[in-house]
Amino acid sequence: MPLTRRRFAAGTAGTFSLAASGLARPAIAQSGPILIGWMGALTGPLAAPSIGFERGTKWVVEQINSTGGIKGRQIEIVARDTQGDPTKAVNATQELIARQKVHAIWGPPNSGESLATTPIMARAKMPNLHPCVVNSLIDPEKYPNAFRLAPSNVQWDDAVRNYCLNVLKIKEVAIFGDSTGYGTSAVKDSVAGFTKDNAKIVYNGVIDPNQSDVTPDLLRMRDAGAKVLVCWSVTTGLNSRILNARAAIGWDVPIVGHPALGTGEVGKLVDKPANWANVYMVGYRSCSFGPDGRLPARSQEFVDRVKGKIELGDTVLWWVTVAIDAIDLIGKSVAATGSTESDAFIGYLNAVNRYPGLFGDYSFSPQQHNGFPTEEVVMSAANSQRDGAYALAPGYA
Repeated sequence: MPLTRRRFAAGTAGTFSLAASGLARPAIAQSGPILIGWMGALTGPLAAPSIGFERGTKWVVEQINSTGGIKGRQIEIVARDTQGDPTKAVNATQELIARQKVHAIWGPPNSGESLATTPIMARAKMPNLHPCVVNSLIDPEKYPNAFRLAPSNVQWDDAVRNYCLNVLKIKEVAIFGDSTGYGTSAVKDSVAGFTKDNAKIVYNGVIDPNQSDVTPDLLRMRDAGAKVLVCWSVTTGLNSRILNARAAIGWDVPIVGHPALGTGEVGKLVDKPANWANVYMVGYRSCSFGPDGRLPARSQEFVDRVKGKIELGDTVLWWVTVAIDAIDLIGKSVAATGSTESDAFIGYLNAVNRYPGLFGDYSFSPQQHNGFPTEEVVMSAANSQRDGAYALAPGYA
């Protein structure tokens, strides 16, 4: 299946225009549309996060353009569907830079793809914002153009490990992920972290995200003596099969891990709601309900505002809000510097301090391109989703 070649831009509220172009655009320095490349796995087994990212991207472009754009310039998104394939992501990156002449790139949101595309963008000095968690993707010396808007795998791993060892108080751990570049890397990092904290890792491995029967894997984990399962997979199909297999063998072991454990797609794919219990996912305070059943003020205002305009019931709120923050930061850079030149983008982002996004308050410097605050990473009950947000897991204040 070929890459999806399309653009979307908003001229008035509620209206999006899509147009295909196989011709290179002439470079226009400080006039014309602000061209932002957006690469996501919009189809295929890794599509769930990108669908949420896409909704946020479209919404914020509509909001900005319908109020006059950035200093009179409209934002135009040049979107490519990578299908979660690193080779397609590489091809899309090269085309966006060389032919479409975009000013900045948002994504890809899958770490396996980003591992392949980040060096290409660095060589081209292409400003890149992404939500990928693999630690090596952010290195201000090797990749001075790349900025992370989500936590790193270290931040996720610390939250998961703390919950298993200090809240659940379990040391016998099975760690697994999908066989993508992300899953393989995440399992490796997680094993290292649990080993350092003296946990007993009784099993670790990766599973093909298209594998239809995961019962043998669950039985191996059970027979090895696992008392908690740590899951690092973005694939909702695989995650739901794990939950169903756990129920089928009558093993009520807690599962702790990746945010995709809580997406609405998992809820649709589990055989019964009870299969989704005792599952805890990485979450965020900005997307967590308090004792009064409401989100923090900034997030609650957004959810109320987009009700009926963005579907949140089958996705994750942070996937939507981080996309909004990415496009908004690019727009703020152009507004502040009056430029779409690479050095202007990078210089602006390097000076961002506690920028009040919807997902988090980001801070960057020339030496630190991990922008998300660690204290905002928490654990959530995976089956508690409402409007893409979640209740804090037991043990959190």
